[in-house]
Parts: sequence; C-alpha cells; structure tokens
Amino acid sequence: MEVRKKILVIDDEIDLVQMVEFQFKAKGYEVQTASDGLAGLECVHLFKPDLIILDINMPRMGGIEFYSKICGPDGKPLYPVLVLTARANIQGLFQDLHIDGFMIKPFDIDRLVHEAGLIIKKRSQEASLPKAEFLRDTRRVCIVDQDKGIFDKLSGLFLDADYTVIPARSGAGALERMMKDVPDVALVHLGLTDIPGDTVVFRLSQMSKTMDVKFVLYTSKSVQHDRHVMERLSAKTGIWTFVEYNQLSELVSVVEQILKN
Repeated sequence: MEVRKKILVIDDEIDLVQMVEFQFKAKGYEVQTASDGLAGLECVHLFKPDLIILDINMPRMGGIEFYSKICGPDGKPLYPVLVLTARANIQGLFQDLHIDGFMIKPFDIDRLVHEAGLIIKKRSQEASLPKAEFLRDTRRVCIVDQDKGIFDKLSGLFLDADYTVIPARSGAGALERMMKDVPDVALVHLGLTDIPGDTVVFRLSQMSKTMDVKFVLYTSKSVQHDRHVMERLSAKTGIWTFVEYNQLSELVSVVEQILKN
C-alpha cells in the first residue's frame, strides 16, 4: 500500500487552516496543523512532514524564527518549506534562504495543492535518483525582475512547467544570487533600475562560474524602445537571445526551446 505523504500546516488563521486541511486530506494527504511556530516545533520532528506550509506572522513564534530552528548545520531546512503569507513584500527576505515555494494570501486553494504536489514530487525524485542524475535532469531558471506583479506571474508559469525558480529582484541581487546558485537559464529584465539588465548579463557572462549560463534579456513590446538600441542589444556579448514579449508565456516557450536545443 502506498504511504500517504505528510503535510504540516503552521498558521494562526483558524478558518484558513481548516480549509487547507480539508482540501489536502481530500487529496489523500496526511495532515497535521499548528497555530504558531512553537506548536509546530513540538510536532515537526515526530511527524516528519514531506512539506511544511508555513505562515510568517504568528504569535509566540513566527515563521522566520521557526525556519531558523529547523535548519541543519549547513543552513538548509531539514524539511521542504512553502511560505504562505499576506505580506506581499516579504519575498525578498527569502532570496538567500532555502525555501521550496512562496504563495501570497489570498490564494487559490487549487494552486496551493498543485504547488505542494510539485514540491513533494521534486523532493521524492531528488531522494531516489543518484545525485549527478538529479542535477542533470533538473531545469533551473533565474528570474530577474523588480516588478512584483510580473515576477510573481512569471515565477508561477515556470513553477507550473516544473522548473526550479531562482529569484532575484534587482541587478545587484542577480549578481550575488547567481554566483551562489548557478541556473541553466537566466531571464533578465532590460529595465532594471539599479543596474541595467544588459549590464547584468555582460558582467555575469565574463565570470568563469556563470559564463555558460544561457542569458535571455527581455522587455515588453508595450514599452517603446529605440530600434537601433534593440539591434545592438541583440548582438551584445553574453546575451543568448533578446525577447520583446506580448504575453509572459512566450518567455516560457523561449526557455523551453533553448534547453531543447
């Protein structure tokens, strides 16, 4: 008989917890709940969840403190974590932390169930495959965009397509993040305000650790650009391709084609 996957939900919103618990149990998961980080700590190591769905703002012990207490000596959490929060600006706090997913309240419950299933599936594959084989088969994309709405939509599209998303919300953040966590492909928005996207690509393409990353520079077709500037960008060193998109889904197709080739 197949062993049911376990999910620990840590959140102080009773109605939300009850809804999430009901939906996951209906999908065949074993679920435990806790109203704050302290209660979560009391059961996490005995329950040994396949995924922790973690709120940030809670009484007694919040999500960030709970996260720090379940990390091993290497700084990585002992269990997969999906952060669930009403604070839309908090994602930047997790750029250098090892979380597996991030969802902002209010959320679509079907999307949460789907995302949780993807995380658990990926972790199961990681545990069952030889290390080298898993790393070879995992598709990793770094998304660099300071516009939160675009960043969230684009991240969602790639997560749905079974990619691992490496987030960066600025040019400086991208330089730092990709030196630590090298992706297969990097999507870099042209209009970053701290460091222009093409400059970010050029710098990373000159570094030995990231010179083999396939860099995609992109911008919306709704933004007016000088055609001669665009032509020069298309030929600039380090840029694998330059895309002016109508729909964000076009960027997923571009990345799929790059990796296929």
